[in-house]
Amino acid sequence: MNEVINIEEKFSLFSDHLSPKRIEKLNGQQVILAKLKGEFVFHKHDDQDELFMVIKGQLILELEDKTVVVNPGEFYTVPRGVEHKPTAKEETHLLLFEPLETKHTGDVVADITVEEYEEI
Repeated sequence: MNEVINIEEKFSLFSDHLSPKRIEKLNGQQVILAKLKGEFVFHKHDDQDELFMVIKGQLILELEDKTVVVNPGEFYTVPRGVEHKPTAKEETHLLLFEPLETKHTGDVVADITVEEYEEI
């Protein structure tokens, strides 16, 4: 049975950075929350677009040919196959939409790679 999901309440359930938490699945997609502080790794998703929405803080997305700054209430979709590196100078809360099969660090395996997202 579906319930109303309070995003702020879900963010209060975890404090770790770089470790996404799944809060919903729908139509082969997943809704993910993540906290980011510092630099992620450059990576890409060959077959999936990835939508980053900033809830709190500021996200800097380094792409192959430009840098995109995303502020609270804004989102940016990284097209499939485009290398990107998310970075946040201060703790940033993100909401992401992506297909269920999307891998955390895309084509890169790093010590921060999460094989299966925790559901909260």
